[in-house]
Amino acid sequence: MIRWLGFAAGVVLLLTTASSVIKTLLIPRAATSVFGSSLGWLNRWIFWKITARVEDLRQRERILAAGGPAWLIALLVSWLVCLLLGFALLLWPLNHHTFPLSVEEAGSSLFTLGFVRPYGAGPVGVVFLAGASGLALVALLIAYLPTLYTAFNRREISVTVLEALAGSPPWGPELLARQALIGDVAYLPKVYERWTEWAADIAESHTNYRTLVYFRSPDPRTSWLLSLLAVLDAAALHLALNPGTAPPEARPLMRVGYITMRKLARNLGTPVTEDPHPDDPLMLTRAEFDSAVDRMRRAGWVFEREPDEAWPHFHGWRVNPPPQLPVRPPHREPGQAGDMAAESEPRPPRGPHLGGPGRRLRPRDEGTGT
Repeated sequence: MIRWLGFAAGVVLLLTTASSVIKTLLIPRAATSVFGSSLGWLNRWIFWKITARVEDLRQRERILAAGGPAWLIALLVSWLVCLLLGFALLLWPLNHHTFPLSVEEAGSSLFTLGFVRPYGAGPVGVVFLAGASGLALVALLIAYLPTLYTAFNRREISVTVLEALAGSPPWGPELLARQALIGDVAYLPKVYERWTEWAADIAESHTNYRTLVYFRSPDPRTSWLLSLLAVLDAAALHLALNPGTAPPEARPLMRVGYITMRKLARNLGTPVTEDPHPDDPLMLTRAEFDSAVDRMRRAGWVFEREPDEAWPHFHGWRVNPPPQLPVRPPHREPGQAGDMAAESEPRPPRGPHLGGPGRRLRPRDEGTGT
């Protein structure tokens, strides 16, 4: 009786494992599994404990960079262990051996070693299924990795380009200020359009293949989440300060970026407000907003609204932690000293936590929402 109860438990374990493999590697949608969610939580907790007292940003990021591969390896090991135990439980009442010998026979078949030969139609069928399952799992994972790294590289290319436009770490007001400084404000619509497509790509790839969320950017000062936040802030500032001349590409960017942030948060189990209001509390202070506007003014940005009038509109677009100021290289022209000298390097920010993308308000400007 105990052996046949084990047989039933083995069937359940194999079906659960197969469901996790299919949801993770085959289904192109945001499907969660017990294995993936549990290991993801455990992975974040372990690396958070390891880096809790590490103050140096780059050292901390070097440790956290191993989180994505560690999660993927742990998931593979968990699948293999569950397959091994599941097939061993299936063999236990069929081969009339002890359970350790059933585990040995299942492992010989699962890893295609073949040092144990089964006898009887039932055990032969089980070991053939075990051998096919092991090969299929490895083949699926090998095919899965190129998809991950292709999406990862596609994500980081735009992040690298933004570093030249918005500084390191990227900052929305700096993106606008640099374009005003070099007289290239007309380039901003292309930036907004490109990042609208980028945000849509992130919403599709990082929710369908959640493993990508655990793969951090190579440079901790140019995280992909910080980069998205910087471009969204630039678009919000542009719309709030220059409502008449702001490019139409800014509004789709705000909407798509907002949807992307919410999808990422939901996929990671982070609670978000379903119907936020433009007057909700904002961590970014008015003094920080005025400082950003003054930085843009000194760079030569032309305003249609004064800060007092623009602040309520910007407040309605944004709910996120205060930004870190980037380092700008000196601006020099032939025959004169640069009037926008490089500023002292700010304190490096702590890397963004994967489990908590910033909560963003529903875009509303000029009394209407989009």
